[in-house]
Amino acid sequence: MKDLSRLRGDAARILETCLGVKEGEEVLVVTDEPLREIGELLWRAAKDLGADASIIEIIPRATHGQEPPEMVAEAMKKAAVVLAPTSKSLSHTAARKAANEAGARIFTLPGILPETLERAVQANYEHIAEIGVQLADILTKGKTARVTTPAGTDITMSLEGRKGHPDTGLVREPGLFSNFPAGEAFIAPVEGTANGIFVVDGSMSGAGVLENEKITFNVKEGYVTDITGGEAARRIVEIIKPFGKAARNIAELGIGINDQAQLCGSPLEDEKVLGTAHIAIGDNKTFGGNTAVPSHLDGIMLDATIEIDGVVIMEDGKLKL
Repeated sequence: MKDLSRLRGDAARILETCLGVKEGEEVLVVTDEPLREIGELLWRAAKDLGADASIIEIIPRATHGQEPPEMVAEAMKKAAVVLAPTSKSLSHTAARKAANEAGARIFTLPGILPETLERAVQANYEHIAEIGVQLADILTKGKTARVTTPAGTDITMSLEGRKGHPDTGLVREPGLFSNFPAGEAFIAPVEGTANGIFVVDGSMSGAGVLENEKITFNVKEGYVTDITGGEAARRIVEIIKPFGKAARNIAELGIGINDQAQLCGSPLEDEKVLGTAHIAIGDNKTFGGNTAVPSHLDGIMLDATIEIDGVVIMEDGKLKL
């Protein structure tokens, strides 16, 4: 891993401006061996701000969305601020949700790469927040979404009664949560309503950047029925196989809005790339859906066109706000 010591000041600035970390606050960093150096960087940055900072290293989880140990979940609930740079995401866990409900302000940084961290600290999160809130409001008010792409995506889904969420990167109030880097608006479609095809041509959780192949997901009544493509498609089939039908649920529709993000193979950053859309399969219990399963895989689509109730809000990857 790169020498990250030169980013210590930038990391402290992000903790101060995005998380509002103050002197004396109890800050907990939860990390694992693959992300240990980034975890230690964030812990030291919190110390630089005068926080009462602690760090816990957990055994890497087997899948995204798998719960951390119970004692760690309890510690998360007692912290004012939680940072979670882990190789598998803690975003869609009951532990993260319970810590938020207890008042913790939380950043999760699943699988974050050093170069992602370097790009992320350059973004204007006030601007990102403004766009994200606008899009989340549109998603909340929408009843039907349609996504199409040049690669062959054409899928519709109901949003009725579901709430859109902005991933702004600004979590200064108790109970707020964001990825870092932030930069998306997202929603849990109504289970059982998605129909069509989505073709992942950007990147895919568990498969990385798709340079020379695509993964095609056939969807009927809210669930993926077939996954086709090359080796990447076979890998996804193997990842979700242990979790049954729930892992094939159309869990999320997201819109990337971070102009500093780049496709790099890390879903954390890839799903934030400006002009992309992503559809996730699996768990959505923590952001408004009804499906709980220890698997959440995002598929990023390039040059997407998104219509909400027939109104185009993104065309060929360009936002129409």
